[in-house]
Amino acid sequence: MAVTGRIDGVPSEVWDEEVLAPQFGYEAEALLPHYVSIEKVLLLEYRRMGLVDQEGTAAIAGRLDELTPELIRADPRDNMSDIFFAMERHVARGDTAPFAAWHVDRSRNDFQACGQLLSSRENVRALADGLIAFGRTVAARAAELPDSPMPGYTHAQAAQTVTPAFYLSALSEETLDAARRLLATYDGIDRSPLGAGSMAGQELPWDRERMAALLGFRQPQPHALMAVASRSWALGVASELSTFAVLLSRFTTDLMTWSGAGFGFVDFPDDLAGISAAMPQKRNFPVLERIRGRCSHVVGCAAQLAFAQHGTPYANSVEVSKEAGRHLREQFAALRSALRLAHTALATATFRTDRMREACEGDFLGAFTLANRLTLEAGVPWRTAQVIAGAYVRAAIAKGLTAATPDGPLLAAVAEEHGHRVPEPDALLAGSLDADKAVRVKRSAGSTHPDAVRAMLAAQDRGYQEVSGQWRMRAETASAAAARVDALLADPSTDSAAESTEGSAP
Repeated sequence: MAVTGRIDGVPSEVWDEEVLAPQFGYEAEALLPHYVSIEKVLLLEYRRMGLVDQEGTAAIAGRLDELTPELIRADPRDNMSDIFFAMERHVARGDTAPFAAWHVDRSRNDFQACGQLLSSRENVRALADGLIAFGRTVAARAAELPDSPMPGYTHAQAAQTVTPAFYLSALSEETLDAARRLLATYDGIDRSPLGAGSMAGQELPWDRERMAALLGFRQPQPHALMAVASRSWALGVASELSTFAVLLSRFTTDLMTWSGAGFGFVDFPDDLAGISAAMPQKRNFPVLERIRGRCSHVVGCAAQLAFAQHGTPYANSVEVSKEAGRHLREQFAALRSALRLAHTALATATFRTDRMREACEGDFLGAFTLANRLTLEAGVPWRTAQVIAGAYVRAAIAKGLTAATPDGPLLAAVAEEHGHRVPEPDALLAGSLDADKAVRVKRSAGSTHPDAVRAMLAAQDRGYQEVSGQWRMRAETASAAAARVDALLADPSTDSAAESTEGSAP
């Protein structure tokens, strides 16, 4: 039985090997379960419209349940190496022939668009689970180190004293934000294309609201052309994935710097380390390079997805749906891998608090605090206080001093040079340059103060619980929809309202 009367022959060997067979293989592996779900929902609609009885419904549902990637294969002669036709062929070759109207008023366009969206929603949910697990691990590591001083950097220079907990709580907050934004993106794309047909809608009274619900969607896509022509939903997902990849890459860059020999702030276990083939003393951490490299793939895929769409007509096309769409699935794979590696690296990292403290004490990271105290306790105008603090640092460095070896008389002399007397300069320096006091001197919410960090981590924990619950609800909606379809196929009386024949085809 032919699948078309419009053209003769079969796909050429080159066309099949380069395009059709690889596409078939991907769809059989990644999209077939979703295609089967769609076919089942369509079958329920045929039954609702009175085009098939329960016996015919059960026969086709049984044939659909047999479909596996191993069962069907690309065949240029039999199915034009098209999975839609391969599925159709499989059902048609059952013991009971399909009812005459099976696949009437149907198109591959909305069928494939719907399958792609179902798969992407599944990938988004899985990625959200990974984000939440990663963020919670980061928060747990942060909770271990709220009191340990370390240098914080601006413009690649040591700037102020912070803590590993303060730094990691920022990564946790960013990850929580990403999980929340992804949830909003998911809800924005949660509209079913099914029932749009080729582009202009369909001729039978398909209940698109019901079909959407049975596939776990919040609602149908309201415009038929948009349903099959637009892949804005893919761009939205890609944007969110690339945004988090950029963030993860930046944090990874810090870990690469801090784990280097010049810092030694962070170490990783031997099972995440690499060696040099020539220099036996080295322990490398290529896992960090892999994370950052894969993050670049995520960003690149987002750009490629946009480039592959931007010059195309606003209509259904394989250039948009399949050629451009491949970048989204590559992006999912790259970010899942990067996230898994980052999760393992941070879960097993050792933070060398001794080296961090030593770096704090070897610099003058409390100079900002010193300027503040000169103003608030000694009455020195703020800008002059800044000048005095900076001049003290310069003079102390010239004498070979550090923050750990303050010199009160030197501060007093510098202040007098600028027209001010400073009472108790030793106390001023002790209260400003001490590394432990530096992490507690901050009082504003969201600061590096241990209590502020603990408060942020507690709020993040509540946030993770909330967003986890929201994602769980979305997953349960999808699972319940699939179970509902199977129940309806087996017994239409389980939902008499849904099986109403009102609006049925003549």
